[in-house]
Amino acid sequence: MDRRRFLKSGAMGMALSPAFRAMAEQAADQPVKRVGVIGPGWYGKIDVLRLIQVAPVEVVSLADVDRNMVNGAADIIASRQASKKRPRTYGDYREMLKEKDLDIVLVATPDHWHALPMIAAVEAGADVYVQKPISHDIAEGTAMLRAARAHNRVVQVGTQRRSTPHLIEARNDIVKAGKLGKVGFAETYCYYGSKGNTPPNSDPPDYLDWDMFVGPAPMRPFNSSIHPRGWRGYQEFSNGTLGDMCIHMLDSVRWMLDLGAPKTVSSAGGIVMNQRGARDTTDTQVATFAFDDLDVVWQHRTWGSAPDPKYPWGATLYGDKGTLKFSVWGYDFIPTNGPAVHRDVTMELDKYPEDQTEKDIEKHVAPAVRYHMLDFLAAIANRGKPVADIEQGYISTTACILANMSQRLGRSLAWDAQNHKIVGDDEANAQIKKAYRSPWVHPASV
Repeated sequence: MDRRRFLKSGAMGMALSPAFRAMAEQAADQPVKRVGVIGPGWYGKIDVLRLIQVAPVEVVSLADVDRNMVNGAADIIASRQASKKRPRTYGDYREMLKEKDLDIVLVATPDHWHALPMIAAVEAGADVYVQKPISHDIAEGTAMLRAARAHNRVVQVGTQRRSTPHLIEARNDIVKAGKLGKVGFAETYCYYGSKGNTPPNSDPPDYLDWDMFVGPAPMRPFNSSIHPRGWRGYQEFSNGTLGDMCIHMLDSVRWMLDLGAPKTVSSAGGIVMNQRGARDTTDTQVATFAFDDLDVVWQHRTWGSAPDPKYPWGATLYGDKGTLKFSVWGYDFIPTNGPAVHRDVTMELDKYPEDQTEKDIEKHVAPAVRYHMLDFLAAIANRGKPVADIEQGYISTTACILANMSQRLGRSLAWDAQNHKIVGDDEANAQIKKAYRSPWVHPASV
């Protein structure tokens, strides 16, 4: 398809703000990018199908340890991309990357499988969009950042709050405009529930390569509560609720307030309610991220009710001139003096009718993913840094990992961001790098 005709036809010509339209025009002027996806499950499909919506890309390769999942994704992508060609499918991402014919690789695997594929993709010459949290341990994240810089690759992290239109408005028109005054405290929180009981362990299904799924993590028996989509309840494969939900809101606060890395991180909590079953990530946790002149506090409970039903997952900035509450669904600005301002998310369902029927899509998040992809493509074209550059993803991921470490160790941790070390705590520093199961080799050991 002609790139200009792609932009002018259909929804793209009318859907974008001037800034994002300029990015779309730039993407349309670039050569068609060849795309591969590692982990085309739930969010892998959400990501790549949004990319197809905003740029004339060709998805040529998919890799997943689940044969049913990769074949299903190939069918959907073939029906949605302009060429109608079915992507090649692989059970091992390394075989896919051996082709060295990809311009862009999307990585949407479980947390413990982010580092090795992302590093291998940049070594193969691709620019990468990697899901958050970028890594399962801090040393992986450091290796990922170094690899991106060493190979001069653009790496965008899937913290798409930075590309959410109503949050960009809140950042520009309220925070940066000084309407909050001095911000002295921030709260971040999530009160979404999850199931507590787990079924007995069983043999893995014949379409799943369980050994490859486990990968560098410690081997454990298969359980149907792990795959698909339940792996976040297991420390072998994830960073728990902090790695899933806290990172989005902490990263948003950092972005809105131009914060770097926290100086100290402290956390407490555990499994308070969901004590039956095999899941071992916390169902209740509080963490404090101390920056130079304010604290950002996180709280999650996977049980009970939210203090504010309108904001079961979100963030609140407290300033001396007003308060800003925001989430993926909208924001509320409550000034000390003057009228309040409320915004709801715009879902663009009329402009992208396929969003109406796509299975498991987060309709309210789809616009943010589209704009995040456009920002990624603009950075590729300019060879610059995207809004959620790998370094920003590393900072936010590391903070969340430090909080989990603090919770397990029972003490506060002081972080030396320049040297990527915890200050004066040998036991904690020993946990910066996890042991890998053979034959996998930790990237920090290479």
